[in-house]
Amino acid sequence: MRSTINSLTVHTYGNKKKQPIIFIHGFPFDYKMWCNHLEALSENYFCIAYDVRGLGESYVGDGQYTMEFFVDDLYSIMHEMSLNNPILCGMSMGGYIALRAVERDQSRFKALILMDTKSEADNDEGKIKRAAAINEINTNGLNYFLEGFITNCFSPATIKNSPEKFERILERAKKQDPVGVKGCLLAMISRTDTTDYLQKIKIPTLLMVGENDTLTPPEVMKDMAAQIDESEFAPIPHAGHMAPVENPGVVNNIIASFLERRFKK
Repeated sequence: MRSTINSLTVHTYGNKKKQPIIFIHGFPFDYKMWCNHLEALSENYFCIAYDVRGLGESYVGDGQYTMEFFVDDLYSIMHEMSLNNPILCGMSMGGYIALRAVERDQSRFKALILMDTKSEADNDEGKIKRAAAINEINTNGLNYFLEGFITNCFSPATIKNSPEKFERILERAKKQDPVGVKGCLLAMISRTDTTDYLQKIKIPTLLMVGENDTLTPPEVMKDMAAQIDESEFAPIPHAGHMAPVENPGVVNNIIASFLERRFKK
């Protein structure tokens, strides 16, 4: 089911009476990156996925975004849908949103699932790279930027052996509004560091990362897991930064097993 909440396009799957899971996609994608997970998990959970402001079919506006703005958007969806203690699942930029949302009010969530993301804010080198990306979009166009960026998001093996996965994601990204893409880059540049909060997370937490992820390497997320009490860490084989897309079956099995163990009826 498709709806609009606070200018955001929201899609739901499954029975709304079941435990909700909110999926937050990465940059510069849209909710459809979760298609394999929404279908597979909706049998036992009420799955919600939305397009982050500026991306997909959500409102673009002036592109002046902050991470706080994105968290406010998440909270508005939770409020309008009357979601009680949803499980929060975020990938890459979606993980930044999820971590900050939990830092602001952990009591509103039942569990946290993080994929191919990190808690650290950008250092100076990272900020310069994002600024250069904005300039590249302004100078050479969005498609030129995406060709290089999204290639780095996938493992070389996936691009070689399953090129349709890469091409599908790339072509959808090329439909994004450049203003929205640049706005997301600004939000990531200015985001706060949530590392110090990791040790304060007390809700069940699962961290997953592609074993060939070069953007957020496995050791980065393994270190995050070590700082979160009783968290679980799982590397995803045959995957890079786009683990949910590159190896969805393994990701689904790990999520389902994690939730079953932690929330046995």
